[in-house]
Amino acid sequence: MTGKLSKEELIKKAEKPAQDAMRLHPFYKGKMAVTPKVCIRDFDDFAIWYTPGVAAPCLDIAANPEMVWEHTAKGNTIAVVSDGTRVLGLGDIGPEAGLPVMEGKSILFKYLGGVDAVPLCLDTKDPDEIISAVKWLQPSFGGFNLEDIAKPKCFRILDTLRKECRVPVWHDDQQGTAAVTVAGFINALKIVGKAMDQVKVVMNGAGASNIRIAHLLILAGVPAGNIILCDTKGSLHRGRTNLKETEPEKWKLAEITNRNNMEGPTPEVMQGADVLISLSKSGPDVVKKDWVASMADGAVVFACANPVPEIWPWEAHEAGARVVATGRSDFPNQVNNSLGFPGIFRGTLDVRARTITDEMCLQAALELAKTAEDRGLKDDYLVPTMDDWEVFPREAAAVGMKAIEQGVAQITDVTYDQLKKTAEEIIKKARDETKLLQKEGFIRMPE
Repeated sequence: MTGKLSKEELIKKAEKPAQDAMRLHPFYKGKMAVTPKVCIRDFDDFAIWYTPGVAAPCLDIAANPEMVWEHTAKGNTIAVVSDGTRVLGLGDIGPEAGLPVMEGKSILFKYLGGVDAVPLCLDTKDPDEIISAVKWLQPSFGGFNLEDIAKPKCFRILDTLRKECRVPVWHDDQQGTAAVTVAGFINALKIVGKAMDQVKVVMNGAGASNIRIAHLLILAGVPAGNIILCDTKGSLHRGRTNLKETEPEKWKLAEITNRNNMEGPTPEVMQGADVLISLSKSGPDVVKKDWVASMADGAVVFACANPVPEIWPWEAHEAGARVVATGRSDFPNQVNNSLGFPGIFRGTLDVRARTITDEMCLQAALELAKTAEDRGLKDDYLVPTMDDWEVFPREAAAVGMKAIEQGVAQITDVTYDQLKKTAEEIIKKARDETKLLQKEGFIRMPE
């Protein structure tokens, strides 16, 4: 038995969300709808919202382009953009099959961050076409969340758009995953009593997520030499010079990580490791119990593949891990992007930041970690949960202030407390609207 449930019962519980999803997705036929936010007292109001009255704000924007932020919904509207080439742990399933994920992302943006998000699945895999599509759409959106785009093209798409767009663009699978993982990492070390500059960190998987996590860990204070990344061919080390041409993002890390230039597969380099951060492929049994058993005392295991972690949490504990985290909401210690992107984008939009820097992401991680610490860290409470709604205004305010400090914000005459209050009001309104629609029957409740 594990806790109050047997292993069989825990596995059955883990399978239930997929079963419910197959029942409820066709019940609702989509997760989103468009509703007006302006008053419509009678049909005369359309003379204000449409012709002839609308001509006045149009001309004002034409004369003063920055007024688009005042006259339209641009300032609180982003696009969730994907080509469906790397959806969750499902791989290249295409833009139509990726649409349920992008819709789900959009309602998380709204409910957790008060951000209006529009899912846009593009019928192309060409990185240049994706770049062009995002740039063409800039007039309509205050920012872009890139989602589930395969590597290596996701790196070039993000880097190009961050340089060339007038509004913030980020890739949640890189920056969002990194922010939340680093928050969990910071608190896990507090729980096990280990110093950030002393731990050996092994990263199983060298995809977009782990590559960005590694960079943010280094920015947070982990010595680069203490980190070892592993891909399907084994550890990244300076002898793998072929990566210079084939996968330059991996080579950049191979040059600065793995101080002792260890060679070998993941189970070999895991021996004596303090922390395992695994974002590889959906499990279970991708990471073996004996691998975890070879780690140092007080081991920390992040098994964050979706939809099934690389090792079941109870198996990692049985193998000797002290703290275990996954990407799932039905297990303790969910290290999930949903704790990051709503608050980070809320803060970015509220100061009209032109970009989302790595330092802004780290500030979000620090605020996430501090919020959980304020509530009381435990082995099974590493980071806030989505129920800890106050984390999102705190995160938004921290990110906004960092944007101002770095000189990338267009609104600068605000304080942390003012940003936090603004975020609280916007997020509370979004939640209350949903509750009201459910109460009044406009959102049907499932049987």
